[in-house]
Amino acid sequence: MTAAPPRDAERDPSARVYAPDFLTELFRNPLDPGYADAAARRAVGPVSRVREVLGRPVSLVVLAVIGFLFAVAYRETMAEEPSRATARAGLIAEIKQRETETDRLTARAEQLREEVGRQRDAALSGSQASRLRNLEAGTGLGRVRGDGVVVRLADAPRDKDAVTGADTAESQVLYSDLQKVANGLWAAGAEAVSINGQRLTATSTIRQAGEAILVDYRPVTSPYEVQAIGPGSMRDTFDDGRAAALMREVARTTGLSFGVKEVDDLTLPAAPEPRLRYAEPSASPSPSGSGVGGSSSPGPSGSGVSSSPSGGGR
Repeated sequence: MTAAPPRDAERDPSARVYAPDFLTELFRNPLDPGYADAAARRAVGPVSRVREVLGRPVSLVVLAVIGFLFAVAYRETMAEEPSRATARAGLIAEIKQRETETDRLTARAEQLREEVGRQRDAALSGSQASRLRNLEAGTGLGRVRGDGVVVRLADAPRDKDAVTGADTAESQVLYSDLQKVANGLWAAGAEAVSINGQRLTATSTIRQAGEAILVDYRPVTSPYEVQAIGPGSMRDTFDDGRAAALMREVARTTGLSFGVKEVDDLTLPAAPEPRLRYAEPSASPSPSGSGVGGSSSPGPSGSGVSSSPSGGGR
């Protein structure tokens, strides 16, 4: 049997063993031991002449290889720049050609529409033709004319970088800004609204595609003119609204251009003919299983009519 240690030894603080304190050790020896080893090697003697002679060519070779890689990368980049510029110029020319063709077809479609309207008015009675024209004006399918308001928005002017000379990023009008202005004009009593000549209807969309803004899938560029025909109080109502106040604040802080003015005798073009969609009855769902009394209870994977249309909405 081992004798128990005396109680005085257990109570003696000097006899206790303490674990090392990491923070205390860190403050006592802040440097990594590797530094001390390197200093000790330098104290023993200088670097050998052989290592010094061999180290210089290796450093030169490494620097030469790095410089060669940079030169090759720069040469490849500059060699591909003409082809990229040519491809970009070709795409821009093709886009402009397609836009010109689209404008020509749009003008032709407008002429044909007017011809159809004249033939229709000649075939219908006066009251029926007048009612139809009013319906077209209300839905955006007819050209309208009257007094209204023009809201003009433009991107902030571009600045040149003092060092590189490149164009710096400027504040641009967002598609949401055009949405706010259009909705503000509708709320102020507008009867017809267009953006850069694109008439808005109940199914119109204002979206962003990269850096371009699309109105009914047609690109519009700065400056943007939102034209609206409505009552005489529309200007004051729009100026007092939230959309105008927000755009004035944005223009003050970002440098965008924003202005509102009344214009007499505005003419807004008709919107393109919409592509009509017709609802069709779906096929009767077949039961996925039979139970007592012939009842069916389709599960998640059963064949039933979904509550949402296939493919999602817009």
